Amino acid sequence: MSAQQALLRAVHQHLTQDAALMAEVGSDGIRDRVLPRMQLPAIVYGTIESRDYSTATEPGEEHLATIEVWAEGEGRARALEIAARVKALLHAASLPLSDAHLVSIVCTGMTSRRDKETRLSVIELRFRAVTE
Repeated sequence: MSAQQALLRAVHQHLTQDAALMAEVGSDGIRDRVLPRMQLPAIVYGTIESRDYSTATEPGEEHLATIEVWAEGEGRARALEIAARVKALLHAASLPLSDAHLVSIVCTGMTSRRDKETRLSVIELRFRAVTE
């Protein structure tokens, strides 16, 4: 398993174990893509870019990932609350990875926007993780 895949699995497991977050989005509310007529609010794994981050002595990877929170119409406030919960759960978290070691994970920024096609509120959280 790649470090990227192990990281995504660990993030997913960590998020789904939080009762407060799951009460907000429901048991089917965390997805790897936007679906037509998806139950909202929802959390969607966005892009992830992985790069070599090896040192002279240790192999490593840097992962730049986006997690999106989607909410209906006037739901920007609700989407921001859910995004804050996701950030609190993942920023500086200690996540056990299979086949890799998580050195760090930090939230590097957040963007709030309205999707042009659907008019839904979208909050994009950007994370940087380093694995070795």
